[in-house]
Amino acid sequence: MDVQEIKKLDAYLKRLFDNPKIRVVPRPKKDDSAEVYIGEEFIGVLFLDDEDGDKSYNFNMSILDTDLEP
Repeated sequence: MDVQEIKKLDAYLKRLFDNPKIRVVPRPKKDDSAEVYIGEEFIGVLFLDDEDGDKSYNFNMSILDTDLEP
């Protein structure tokens, strides 16, 4: 993903979730994905899917059972 794509995804997620604290940042040594944070907390990875010329993005967020503890 290039810088412009990351900026567009960042703006989209901020608008979609109405949360200005969301940040999309490039991953070191990876050009097919970006990391997603809320503030300083890592929440997931966005992957670029550019198969057959149809570009899409997949968001992967893992939730550990320990995260669900009250």
